[in-house]
Formats: sequence, C-alpha cells, structure tokens
Amino acid sequence: MQKFFISDTDSLDNTTIISGQDAKHISKVLRMKPGDMIDLTDGQGTDFKGEILEISKQAVKVMIRETAGSSTESPLSITVFQGMLKDRKMDTLVRHLTELGISDWIPLKCERAVAVPNAEKAAGRIRRWETISREALKQCRRSMAPEIGSPVSITELAESAADFDLKIVFQENASSSSPELEEFKHLNIRKIAVMIGPEGGFSDNEIETVQKLGFRPYLMGPRILRAETAATAACTLIQHIFGDL
Repeated sequence: MQKFFISDTDSLDNTTIISGQDAKHISKVLRMKPGDMIDLTDGQGTDFKGEILEISKQAVKVMIRETAGSSTESPLSITVFQGMLKDRKMDTLVRHLTELGISDWIPLKCERAVAVPNAEKAAGRIRRWETISREALKQCRRSMAPEIGSPVSITELAESAADFDLKIVFQENASSSSPELEEFKHLNIRKIAVMIGPEGGFSDNEIETVQKLGFRPYLMGPRILRAETAATAACTLIQHIFGDL
C-alpha cells in the first residue's frame, strides 16, 4: 500500500488529519475503515504507522502508533542537473527520478535548451514539479521528497556544484566511458552530481565550463539517447555502480 503525507501531529493526543484527495482515496478507493492501519510519512525522512480513528471522504483522523526512520531511501545522495526540456518531458522526468530515489533536481539553462520561462511562470512550473514529485513519492513508498531548484545557468553553478564526492557530466563525445566509473566504486562515494544536457546537447563552451567546476565527462554508451531517457539511465547506472540498485 502507498504512503500518505502528513504535515504535523497534534502533540496533545498524537493524532493527525488527512484531508483533500488523499482522504477521498482512502475512504472511497481503498475503502479503509476505523481500526485499519495506514502508512504515513512526513516527506522529510520519517515514517509512521497510524490507526484510523474516524473516516469520511473529506477527512481521515489517524492516531500515530509507531514512528521509524525510512527503510526506502537511497544510501546515495544524487543531485541531477538537467538541461531544460519541453514541459511534458520535464514532468515525466521528475516523476521517474523521484521513483528512482534522487535527492535534488536542478533545471539548467543551456545554449541549446528550450526557452526558460519568466520568473512567475518558472515558479508555477516548480510548484507543479513538486506536486508531481510528491505523488510519485507516495506511490513508490519513499519518505524524503527531492528538493527541486529554480533554473540556473551553467555559469551560475559554482556554489551549487561545490560539495560533492564525485561530479559527472554525460556527453556523447567524451573520451571516457561509463564502465570506467568502476574505479571509484571502492571509495567512500555518497554524494554525487550528475549533469545531463538538453536535447541539443552541451556546447563546447559549456563542457569547458563544467570541467573547470570539477565535472568529469563520460560517455554513457554507444547509442544516442533522448535527453529524458539519458537522465533516467544515468541515475540507474550510478545507483548500480555505487551500491543502491
């Protein structure tokens, strides 16, 4: 069964209220009833077991019975820097990467990327991506919602890209290939940055800039992947090499 979000609990009686579409889903789709146990998360890494006390399609009152750390979060902290794609592709990518277990997702303004919206529209898209991510989190039983950043340019990356054990940029003409990442396998690698270009790929100037920031260029494989496929494949590959999947 999927998990459901709670924002807080009443400190006096250790209860919480689930409302909105989640309440309707619990009551009408899952057909749960008072006395049933339900899995909950705060989206910050803590899970709960709760007992349903009262239920309607508007609200579900739950008593917290158990609290525990998450058993579903990845041991790796992966930040994906993704060249901007068309809206629906970005929506799909957020969903898939949340399911895989990434920690952070930062859209990149690139020379060959689609146009970046103004600040107001960008804020709306971020809110939509956060909603998509939360829905994916419930389905895949994660306990920590990925942080989704505002779009940044590659020249603005210095601070965001500073603190990682390993930084990788996948590009189609790199001289090193992904199997060579095995050389880092036995090191204490736990925080990884993965950079994926837009549909047109990175320019030579952009590759030069990210290499100065410490990103190592790698070729993912012999075939050219669509940008959204590349991001999903890259994270799966990294998780396999460094001990998650």
